[in-house]
Parts: sequence; structure tokens; C-alpha cells
Amino acid sequence: MDYRNLGASGLRVSVLSFGAGTFGGSGPLFGAWGNTGAEEARRLVDICLEAGVNLFDTADVYSAGASEEVLGQAIRGRRDAVLISTKTALPMGEGPQDWGTSRARLIRATEDALRRLGTDYIDLLQLHAFDASTPVEEVLSTLDGLVAAGKIRYVGASNFAGWELMKSLAAAERHGYPRYVAHQVYYSLAGRDYEWELMPLGANQGVGALVWSPLAWGRLTGKIRRGQPLPAASRLHETAQYGPPVDDEKLFDIVDVLDAMAGETGRTVPQIAINWLLSRPTVSSVIIGARNEEQLGQNLDAVGWSLSKAQIERLDAVSAVTAPYPYFPYRRQEGFARLNPPIV
Repeated sequence: MDYRNLGASGLRVSVLSFGAGTFGGSGPLFGAWGNTGAEEARRLVDICLEAGVNLFDTADVYSAGASEEVLGQAIRGRRDAVLISTKTALPMGEGPQDWGTSRARLIRATEDALRRLGTDYIDLLQLHAFDASTPVEEVLSTLDGLVAAGKIRYVGASNFAGWELMKSLAAAERHGYPRYVAHQVYYSLAGRDYEWELMPLGANQGVGALVWSPLAWGRLTGKIRRGQPLPAASRLHETAQYGPPVDDEKLFDIVDVLDAMAGETGRTVPQIAINWLLSRPTVSSVIIGARNEEQLGQNLDAVGWSLSKAQIERLDAVSAVTAPYPYFPYRRQEGFARLNPPIV
């Protein structure tokens, strides 16, 4: 396992991290992902630690807190061996203080997460979404207080737009508040929108990407094929509406190349898709999930080897799409590109 600094921070994270979305799974979304109990979760954590994974990601909204509870049970007795990342902001109830990132909500959400996780500090607290109703200065000053109190150590964001992230970073710089060192983002061969603005921002500002859904919401498992119905066991039957949109024809073109590359390398389709992400600028860690030990072992084998330059170029080419305005001129026109050459 390799390790990278999380953005411009001194926190070193494994290039693969484990997403605990399947832990305690319940409801239409998380129940379809899986329902891993404490005993099995502990075994999955064992396997991760043996492979060198040190970062475990969850969120309060995952199965209404059950994911945090199961993760806390799974790491009991070895807290110092793991880094815990959790997220808050999305609604946990119907009340006015049950959502967002106001001072009251952030303090209560952090205390609740600490209790569920069975720990006295969180290594990385990320805001799960941008709360436009709360001033960024209120958010950041609250995070500053939580860091000073030793309850959280690093702060990050998730699913922010470029202007939302930059506004927050500028306010942190201006007031001396903790800066976001991580941005948890959707990024995959079938979804490269992260590259248009958020990647250059991350490179410029020292914000590392934690990639969620590297297999495009289960579409890059090698089981989704052109001209074939979805497998009966696919979670897409129940969860497609919740995930990022994907152009089917583009997806099938990508899978065709991944299939061919799997034959060349002896690796699986998902392993190649994950390994490609690890070659991308600003990516600090790719979050993998697993419903069982076999699936976890296969995903962990996405590291320890590298795609060739020619293979990366083939994947780049088949997955490329035209960037929307105002980004496309910087990739198509020489004058624009000379001013701001792409970093990929």
C-alpha cells in the first residue's frame, strides 16, 4: 500500500480507503448497498489493516447513524491504528436544527458522531454538502473551535461547487481558520466532470481529492454489458435514481476498452478502473466499498502495480467528453490553453 499526504496537510492516508456505507445498511438506498453487522465489519477492517489501509470513511446520514455505530464497534481496541473520516450536513430529521452546518447543528452533529463512533476525536470531519443558508464564517469559526477543543483534527468538504469551496478557503485564509484539506468528490472513468474546475482548484489550493463511487455507481464492475439486461443482483435496480447520471453508450465504450485491457493485464475491470484514478492529479485516496471479503480482496488488488502510459492514454481517450462552457475553450483553442494549460 502506498500513502499520500491529504492535500497540503501533513496527514498521510493510504491510496485506498474503505467506505463504510454498507455497515448497518437500512432504507431504500443503504439497504440496497448491504447490511454488514459488527462482527463481519470487524473482519473487513482486519483485512483492510492487514493490507495497509488506514482511512475509514462514513457519514451520519448513512443508515441514520448506524454506519458510524458499526464502524465504531469494528475498530474498538485499535483506535490509534485507524483514521476516521465522517461527514455531516445532510438532514438527519425533520426539525430546523436537523440539517445544515449552523453552529448549533455542527456542534451537536459532532458530539453525536463521537458518541456513535465510540471515540473522543475525529481525524477528518467533512461537510457533506454546502449550506447556503449559513455564513461561511460561522461554519469555519465553529470548526475552528472544534479543532481547538481536540474533537476534530482536520476539516474537509464534499460535493461542493468550485465557487463554494473557493469562498470557504478564502474566508479561512482571511480569518486564520482551518482550511479544508480534502474534498470528497465523485470521479470515475464514466464521470470526469471533477476535472473541469475542481481538480485545477485542488491543485492550486492544496485540496486533496477523496474519490467516492470510483466504479460509477456500480457500472464499472464488469457486469454491465452492451445489449444485455442488468444482472438480477445489481443494486442499480434499486439505486440508479440516487446516483450520478451516466451516458449508456459512453459507458459501454469504456467497458469495451476495460475488457480488452483486462485480457492484456490479467487484472479485472474494476481493478483497472480504480488504478486509472490513482494516476490522476490531486487524488489522495480512492474510497472502495465491499459487501464481503471476496469483493474487498479484489478491490484491494487494484494497487501494487501500474498501468502503462499507453494504456492510460487509451482510457483517457475513450472516456473523454467535451467540457462545458466556460471550460472547453481552454482545451480546444491554443490561445486559451497557453494561458491555462490543463493539468491532465
